Amino acid sequence: MNENAMLRPGFGGNELDSLTLASTGRTRCVNAENPTGGKGTAATAASALGPSRKGSPCIQTVKAGQSVTLMDVDGPGVIRHMWMTVTDKTSPTGPNVLRNLILECYWDGEETPSVQCPIGDFFCCGHAQSCRINSIPIMVVPNRGFNCFFAMPFEHARIVIRNDHNEDVPAFFYQIDYTEYDELPANAMRFHAQWRRERVTELGRDYVVLDGVRGQGLYVGTYIALTALESRWWGEGEFKMYIDGDDQYPTWCSTGAEDYFGGAWSFAEFDDDGRMREQTFTGPYLGFPFYSQRLSRRESDYWDVNTPITRGLYRWHIPDPIHFEHDLRVEWQQIGTEENGNFERQDDVASVAYWYQFEPHMPFEPIGDRHFRQPR
Repeated sequence: MNENAMLRPGFGGNELDSLTLASTGRTRCVNAENPTGGKGTAATAASALGPSRKGSPCIQTVKAGQSVTLMDVDGPGVIRHMWMTVTDKTSPTGPNVLRNLILECYWDGEETPSVQCPIGDFFCCGHAQSCRINSIPIMVVPNRGFNCFFAMPFEHARIVIRNDHNEDVPAFFYQIDYTEYDELPANAMRFHAQWRRERVTELGRDYVVLDGVRGQGLYVGTYIALTALESRWWGEGEFKMYIDGDDQYPTWCSTGAEDYFGGAWSFAEFDDDGRMREQTFTGPYLGFPFYSQRLSRRESDYWDVNTPITRGLYRWHIPDPIHFEHDLRVEWQQIGTEENGNFERQDDVASVAYWYQFEPHMPFEPIGDRHFRQPR
């Protein structure tokens, strides 16, 4: 081959050009049809239709309190795609099951997980309710098809689903697609995601999205599941990134919540009566995909009561990652506005922070039991 042709200007300028270039990677997948990810070992189970005819499409039962290993393979490798979906006895998702199935990822033999998150919140569907997400790294389409495209390098990967639901989950479907390599670059960082919640935030104190990060890395995303406990506009609080020793004041700061998530002016559209309505949207790097103010029937079947307004929002720092060399803390102010100006407010906030860093990482705070995680 002509070496000059390999360097010809113009080729490689298209993002899809990379698909034409030879690679030494080896394609593998892990699912219930191939739980070890082995070469030539998929689709061996038999069904009523015969050998290798959809014999093992899912994990048949994940018992209450059980942890099931989805993936336990040696690398070097990079996870390219994860897909999951779930059902239960009573409904397609079941009450709170998306908050009670906990995804945990362990890299390279570590004892504490680098990812620890309810699967709903991890896939930007907090409040234990599925919604449609059309973004670059996370997609949920059209209904409970949970997809993640964050690259996850590993020397060894162990991925676990832990059922903290009060009932068995009778069917859990999943697929993890990855590429094996002979070696990884020395600067390949590991993927992390952490869930947190304050059922009632502290008045005048910023909500902590992420803290305790030590080492070098990149912060790449935020998901917020907000339950408004007060009336009036909720989104004047600024997101703040305290980077590499920042103390009282941060290096990076947004100008408000709807600004951070890419919107403006309260995400507002006005109807014919002049009433403001927040408008949801979902895009490649940011979105406000979920808004709900609904009636919920009590167990007595006599009273209908309004539940609090809930919102879900995401922001991916993929074109604009937050670089840190030594440490990082991420916070969000709880500030609203009313006729007399801004005010400190208290809400129910849950969040997921997504970042890359070199191991080891600091152990995460406890995720709490299902009663703590239960949506309002």
